[in-house]
Amino acid sequence: MILKNTLIKYTFIVIILLTAMQNKGYATGGFPVRPGRLTLSPSVSYFFANKQFDANSHRGAFPENGRFSSLGTSLYAEYGLSRRFSLSALIPYVSNTYKDNTATYLNSGFGDAEIGIRYYLANISYKYYFSLQATAILPMYTNLNLGYNQKGGELRLAFAGSGHLFGRNSYFVLENGVREYFGYESVFQDRYNATYGITLDKKFREQVSVSVGGFYVSSDNKSFSPNPNTAKNFAFNQVSISYGHSFSKKVALFLTGGTFITGRNTGAGSSVSASLNYHIDTR
Repeated sequence: MILKNTLIKYTFIVIILLTAMQNKGYATGGFPVRPGRLTLSPSVSYFFANKQFDANSHRGAFPENGRFSSLGTSLYAEYGLSRRFSLSALIPYVSNTYKDNTATYLNSGFGDAEIGIRYYLANISYKYYFSLQATAILPMYTNLNLGYNQKGGELRLAFAGSGHLFGRNSYFVLENGVREYFGYESVFQDRYNATYGITLDKKFREQVSVSVGGFYVSSDNKSFSPNPNTAKNFAFNQVSISYGHSFSKKVALFLTGGTFITGRNTGAGSSVSASLNYHIDTR
């Protein structure tokens, strides 16, 4: 029973991470949104892990030939209210499976909805932008296998800019967000990400980008538990590469692949995702 609880504990931690990872990549990433523009970004992602990082950050196989997979979908929307403000929302849905030589565990449902407002603090020559975003986190489930089932809030600071490299247009985004889940044994999270991208053609239709990011999560509860509401102490770093193609000024497709490179108390896996960005100008 102790071994089985440990297996389930790792599975649920990865579930939490998958839900959190889906927040990445759908927004404009720190650049201003045109007033009156609505951006819709449906996406699908797949994550697989048959190894884990233990409490000492050592990588090894799951016991009993364990393997975890997750298929997630989400809808992200952002609307430019003015030159300074934009409003965003995210709704995720995940289906997670953990299998080993003895049993199969399956959990599906909506995750944490997020509603945020972004304020553009300043710019430098309209090439470099500083923004601050406040986000409310609202659970859409009662199944504790899908998350903490706690309300929360996040503040995220971003610095984004554009320039040229080797005759190509390029851009970068640096982000760091601190998040707190409120309630019994509240959870603190630090989410960070750095992205650098470059266009491949003069018509700005093709681009590639590389990202490095991760999570650091802590709380007063350091113990292991099969309940994700008490699995509140882990960390990871990941790298990813993304390719984007613009079909028009309104429609773009992004394909991303990534993998965990270091971690603690979490699964060691890889992911692939696809998202479609669609712009609607209402003004």
